[in-house]
Amino acid sequence: MSKKPELIIFDINETLLDMEPLKKAIEDELGTERASELWFLNLLKYAMIESLTGSYVSFDELGAAVLKMLADRFGKSLTDKRSEEIMNMITSLPAHDDVADTLQTLRKEGYKLVALTNGSEVTLKKQLKNADLLNLFDSYYSVESVQKYKPHPDTYHYVLSAMQTDPEKSMMVAAHAWDIYGAQKSGLQTAFIKRPGNALYPLQNKPQWVVKDLKEFKDQLLK
Repeated sequence: MSKKPELIIFDINETLLDMEPLKKAIEDELGTERASELWFLNLLKYAMIESLTGSYVSFDELGAAVLKMLADRFGKSLTDKRSEEIMNMITSLPAHDDVADTLQTLRKEGYKLVALTNGSEVTLKKQLKNADLLNLFDSYYSVESVQKYKPHPDTYHYVLSAMQTDPEKSMMVAAHAWDIYGAQKSGLQTAFIKRPGNALYPLQNKPQWVVKDLKEFKDQLLK
């Protein structure tokens, strides 16, 4: 087992915040339960295409574009205004029940906590403020600073450089296998939070921690 980390980097959407309100809005708008899953999968695909081709648009713009693409696919008419209204819901997502207590406890125990998102820094701070989590982090980071999306290595190295720490002393905590994979390849320790509907990629290395929720992660880390 690796040494316990000094810095813990948290993914935001789904890992800390409950995406269900946004998912339901997308499904209701497009008229199918498949819509939210397809939106998220295509969002990731086109984010990675942006990074691989050396281009960059904001996550907000990307999310709206993918939503409009799917609306066209399902034969739905979606105005720019309605698309923006739906995407703005991401700023008011509630935190999962296990989040606040975990962050508070880890801070008391002396861990440095930072947030890392594929979204913009403005959106990130709105999310954390509305979820009553803003004051529980030491710092906040967005991939817009490097204009490459996770899981590109530059995103993780950017945080490590800013926090002046080494990857082996740091841990990425996420509910997405692709995020864990990217952090592993960048030398970080990792913890996979197995939120409902998520699973690890069989060809990646096993994370240091695989837990059902953040409470279990906290309990294991503080043993």
